[in-house]
Amino acid sequence: MSMNATNDPSIMIALDFQDADQAISFVHFIDNNHTFSKPWFKVGMELYYAAGPTIIAKIKEKGFPIFLDLKLHDIPNTVKGAARSITSLGVDMFNVHCSGGSAMLEAAREGIAEATSAHSSQHSPLLIGVTQLTSTSEVVLREEIGIPLTIEEAVTHYATLAHQHGLDGVVSSPLEVQSIKAACGPSFITVTPGIRPASVSRGDQVRVTTPRQAKTLGTDFMVIGRAVTQATDPIKALEDIYAEIV
Repeated sequence: MSMNATNDPSIMIALDFQDADQAISFVHFIDNNHTFSKPWFKVGMELYYAAGPTIIAKIKEKGFPIFLDLKLHDIPNTVKGAARSITSLGVDMFNVHCSGGSAMLEAAREGIAEATSAHSSQHSPLLIGVTQLTSTSEVVLREEIGIPLTIEEAVTHYATLAHQHGLDGVVSSPLEVQSIKAACGPSFITVTPGIRPASVSRGDQVRVTTPRQAKTLGTDFMVIGRAVTQATDPIKALEDIYAEIV
């Protein structure tokens, strides 16, 4: 999967809908009305568990790249099988939890390799690791999760682990992008939720930035959900975001 040809980050719209009809209706609306480069779509747990794998094929029919955000985290053999199945769906990116450890990360890569070897026409998706959720504060990290590090230290540690074991990048907040790039190199991909235009509420996110700030920090992919999907005019909302980053 090729990266964005410019220095501008790619936009991923999070399809946080409760059923397939709502999601596909929104995809069709964007496809029929957008006046900018095609965004990615992120399919997360809520939609995937409600609609099943057929939602992937329906979105791919429109030519949009897909990030399947299921955050795999299990014993290595189970993750290997799941990665093999996900690759066969034709998604362009999916993720695993870095906290699953090196054997699990390598098992995910093996699952991708098995799927692409079995079908010569099957492309290899980008594999990225989840570091710390953008809803996690430093207090939660230390007192509830039990990691005695700063958020930046924990995220950079997980990113380095992912890089060492062959992943293409990680999910983090935009605030950690520069530390990740310094530790893992500029080509190591960062996918960043927690993007909120200044006029939009933070919701349940803690570590957030505006689109312009995220671009300045050097992220590769911006994940934006409710600021677009719940906007009165989603096309105008997207146009405003693109205006900030191009």
